[in-house]
Amino acid sequence: MQFRAEQKFGSKEIIMRHRKGGFKLGRNTSHRRALLRNLVTSIILNDRVHTTITKAKATRPIVEKMITLGKNGSVHARRQALAYLMGPESVDRLFSIVAPRYETRPGGYSRIVRTGVRKGDASEMAFIELLGAEQDLSEKAAKREENRAKRREELQKQLEERGPGENSDPSATS
Repeated sequence: MQFRAEQKFGSKEIIMRHRKGGFKLGRNTSHRRALLRNLVTSIILNDRVHTTITKAKATRPIVEKMITLGKNGSVHARRQALAYLMGPESVDRLFSIVAPRYETRPGGYSRIVRTGVRKGDASEMAFIELLGAEQDLSEKAAKREENRAKRREELQKQLEERGPGENSDPSATS
């Protein structure tokens, strides 16, 4: 027999929300599941994702479970991760790079860092990132900056070769 905590208030019946926890995220079940799968996959592949605070809080326990599966390392754990993550490359990265990073750590593999509000709708934004990935992230940032500098240099060289009298827009005719 199931009991409900209820209270009569005028003509309305008020039912308490016991055991109704979890993040709904304003989506139906399939959309919410797809969103969380994509976020978890992105975190494992990129070590850091910029999203809303609520999505980050909903994603964190799933990421932690995936890393625990990666630490287990069995074939069954690999198949469970493959059933949830969106692609075999994310599973390979989880088991070969991410999980060994936390071999001695008993839990708490991620952190949520608040970054302020989004301009369009003033929604609170945050980074959810894996701990210990700072070195990888700084290497990626240095490589990105190096590529930007190289592209800037090439554009500057092209502008110098073009000369002052030549038209900069090839579609414009006088």
